[in-house]
Amino acid sequence: MRIGRRLVIAAVGVFAALAVGYEFRGYVIPVLGRMVNYLRSWDAPAGILTVETGPAAAATVAAYEFSTPAQVSDPSSLDWPSYNRTVTSERYSPLDQINRGNVAGLKVLCIYDTGQYSAFQMGPIVVGGALIGTTETDIFSIDPASCKQNWRTVEHNKQNSVNRGAAYLDGRLFRGTGDGRVLAYEFKTGARLWEARIANPDLGESVPSAPIAWNGLVFIGNAGGDRKGVKGRMYALDARTGKIVWEFYLVPKGPGDRARGPQGATQLDTSTWGNQASTPITGGANWTSYTLDPETAELYVPAGNSAPDFAPNLRSGINLYSGSVVVLDANTGAYKRHYGLTAGDWHDWDVSSTPTLVRTRRGTRLMAAAPKDGRLYGFNLDSAALMYRTPVNRIENADVLFSTTTRVHFCPGGRGGTEWNGPAYDPQSNLVFVGGVEWCSTATLQTEAEIAATRPGKYWAAMATHNPYHTFGVQDSFRNWAGWVYASDADTGAWKWRVKSNYPVQSGVTPTAGGLVFFGDMGGNFYALDTVSGRQLWSGNLGGAIGGGVATYSTAGAEKVAVAVGFTGILWPTKIATGKIVILGL
Repeated sequence: MRIGRRLVIAAVGVFAALAVGYEFRGYVIPVLGRMVNYLRSWDAPAGILTVETGPAAAATVAAYEFSTPAQVSDPSSLDWPSYNRTVTSERYSPLDQINRGNVAGLKVLCIYDTGQYSAFQMGPIVVGGALIGTTETDIFSIDPASCKQNWRTVEHNKQNSVNRGAAYLDGRLFRGTGDGRVLAYEFKTGARLWEARIANPDLGESVPSAPIAWNGLVFIGNAGGDRKGVKGRMYALDARTGKIVWEFYLVPKGPGDRARGPQGATQLDTSTWGNQASTPITGGANWTSYTLDPETAELYVPAGNSAPDFAPNLRSGINLYSGSVVVLDANTGAYKRHYGLTAGDWHDWDVSSTPTLVRTRRGTRLMAAAPKDGRLYGFNLDSAALMYRTPVNRIENADVLFSTTTRVHFCPGGRGGTEWNGPAYDPQSNLVFVGGVEWCSTATLQTEAEIAATRPGKYWAAMATHNPYHTFGVQDSFRNWAGWVYASDADTGAWKWRVKSNYPVQSGVTPTAGGLVFFGDMGGNFYALDTVSGRQLWSGNLGGAIGGGVATYSTAGAEKVAVAVGFTGILWPTKIATGKIVILGL
């Protein structure tokens, strides 16, 4: 009885604190949900890692050599200037001041607290002597050594949505908003420069992606492809003015669909869909970030799932370009080609995370991609051939169709696989690193009449449930969830080592020239592993779920590691904590 009373008192206290923090501005349901999550995570266990070594690991160890620090002579290599550090998205840092020999001395140097209870998934960027971060509503600049705030600009969005970060180009910053806009700011002061609308929040569209910027253009698209009637689109905006330079529909554009700017040339039609009259083409949205090859001026866009998510019989075919990486001419938006990964899928297995472009040890130009289906894909960019499709997660009932009468348990679940932080590549070891979520789901289909009755703009997974928490399937108990980090040979896809955590891994995975791989988990545990073996060299709990970026950079001659901590959301039973930037160093 005494324990129960303490739980009730604690719950009331947490509710009161969160409600005050939100000022009762229409956040009652998220607050209640987070209160429940607080109770569910009351007795959360400590973080535990287990390491397995693959049969080919010895070859990797023999071939491993540290690179020389000559790369660091380029001033730009001291920063982390884009969501995945480079526009080609390797996430590799050439810094080696923090390394295998001294990482045991890593410690927290300072913390910047946003003061907001936030789905804090953003990836910090570090450029020009400042660290830039975002929340759903704000953008801020802090000193990357001391965490002292330089400026902070508040944006009042009509519709809240997660935000994954900002882009930088030529003295300007760019970000998306929950109510369908893209905003630009002056880098040194945070003053608003322009805004452009690319999405309709009345239909449930939002712009959570971290944009990338290049050659005078800002690249970003819309999310919302799980809502009935929403179609994914990609945009290039003029970085100086915000004017739409081109628009590309990632699924077939219909006669009633609005054109917001010049249309990129496309071959796409409805031939791969076969929808019934009551089933509008829906899906293909994007919600993470993007990759660009500056040598070819080609933009790589991850296109999400088609909908209704669980009912492929209503949208027969492979449903292009959903479930694909779509390659566009960055300057014109013209279609070049696509790589189908989960096209025609019925599990909500988006191609969501950013693909990685690298040249492997054998000289192959490679695109590595990791969707929510629990696999790592490697494509030869010169031949467009699939080189490998390696499982990097628990996979179950991938080929079983869902029905109205039978419950189907499937893995990864609707919240599983690789979510918004994609692969990373270490050129020293020729390893591709992928983090992921092992959290399975169970699905039962609605009837066709129930599916058709869904109103436009509402979630449209076709899951038979009255519980909004189960819209994309009934998740297994969070006591049965886990996380993975796989290290795989870039040329063959064979895994060299893998690490399993008792918490999902959704953070960025960041390899460095110091022979280290950094990442965090949803239990708040942050790790430094040996690149070659996966051996744990350092860990610490940072006080909140880690679901955002991990950036390394050098300031005042010292290497630092910045981590986005405090991912608090209704769908994830994590410790309730405000969003923070935690900076570590020696």
